[in-house]
Amino acid sequence: MKAIVQVSVVVLLALIGLGSALECYSCVDYTGGCNTVKTCSGQNDGCLTLKERNGRIFRQCVRFSDCHTSHLAPMFPNVASFTYSCCESDLCNGASVGAGRTSAIALILSLALFWCIF
Repeated sequence: MKAIVQVSVVVLLALIGLGSALECYSCVDYTGGCNTVKTCSGQNDGCLTLKERNGRIFRQCVRFSDCHTSHLAPMFPNVASFTYSCCESDLCNGASVGAGRTSAIALILSLALFWCIF
């Protein structure tokens, strides 16, 4: 019976974050120190980091399927030359990579807790 309860709690904690919307950094700056977080809506299922040749950096939500030059160039008509990257996890378009989803953290913590207790 204990094992069933343990497994149920672990699965529940892992599923907590699955229904949440994606969060991305959203700003335009030259420093790379963006702290503004936006919850993506609609079909925006990715985070974009677009770097202009002069050093300006755009961070925002984007439809992941639009992450190629032919779609991004019309979205940024005043930007002549740029590089970009897109990703699909919370806050993945920040200066430091590695922000994980809450569900993964909850799963790891719950497994560690059950390992220590039982």
